[in-house]
Amino acid sequence: MHFYYIDEAGCNGRDLDNPESPIFVLGSLIVSDEKWNTTNGKFAEVISDYFEVVPGNFELHTEQLLSPDGEDPFEGHDRERRNGLANQLLDLLIEKSHHTAYFAIDKRTLADNIPPDIAIKDYLDFSAPYLISFDYLLSLFEWYTKVKLGQSARAMIILDEKEEFQAEIRSVVKYQKYEVPASRRLKWIVEFSYPVSSHSNPMVQLADLISYLIKKYLEIENGYRDEYPPDVKNIFRDFYSKIDQRLIRRQILRYDERVRANSYYEFLDATKSLPSRFWKSRDY
Repeated sequence: MHFYYIDEAGCNGRDLDNPESPIFVLGSLIVSDEKWNTTNGKFAEVISDYFEVVPGNFELHTEQLLSPDGEDPFEGHDRERRNGLANQLLDLLIEKSHHTAYFAIDKRTLADNIPPDIAIKDYLDFSAPYLISFDYLLSLFEWYTKVKLGQSARAMIILDEKEEFQAEIRSVVKYQKYEVPASRRLKWIVEFSYPVSSHSNPMVQLADLISYLIKKYLEIENGYRDEYPPDVKNIFRDFYSKIDQRLIRRQILRYDERVRANSYYEFLDATKSLPSRFWKSRDY
């Protein structure tokens, strides 16, 4: 069994004109069942090593960890030390050979490209970045489980509850499992679940780390954070590079080659957010 942990960053519902969050990211950490226990133990070890005494009911929120001066359990902590914790956790993903995935949307571009109708996605609200990204990731995860993990593999998706979209998330899942053409129905993703709490599930906290770091770097790459000094931009590039190493796919998965699917893929291509072609060597 493989677990796909999902969390988001930059979510403002259907508000596509929020200057604080111009990029939306739905990110995922992919963990196999045999690696879950060791990763959980190592996560606890890294957190314990960072704090002399781990705060009660501690939960990693990357926005608190990497805010300019640190917030809540990280308030007043040296920035270099906090960056070090983020790097240790990213190194854990690489060490344990976990994979990552994400879909990111530039909200400004989405606002200019909301389609009136796309036949193969008539169940989907194209004004909500979360729903667009969730629907796409379902198809990506189905493909990855079937094609890359093997015919006997099965997967479960675990996502933090998103009350605003709860009913629509269920509708998207229902359509993809039962109401789309049989060739595109979800078969290898066998279950969907919500964690009892993200506090008790380090994997959801790591998905939060992945999503937040992707969001910040894409904002830098797409010209929304030009005021950041070069050293900060380079730090976030280094974070992103570690996530990029473990991505299951970088280009849009075109799982439906029918003519009437073209408008859907054209829409995804127009609204997705990616780093520039030469992001690895760019001089900030």
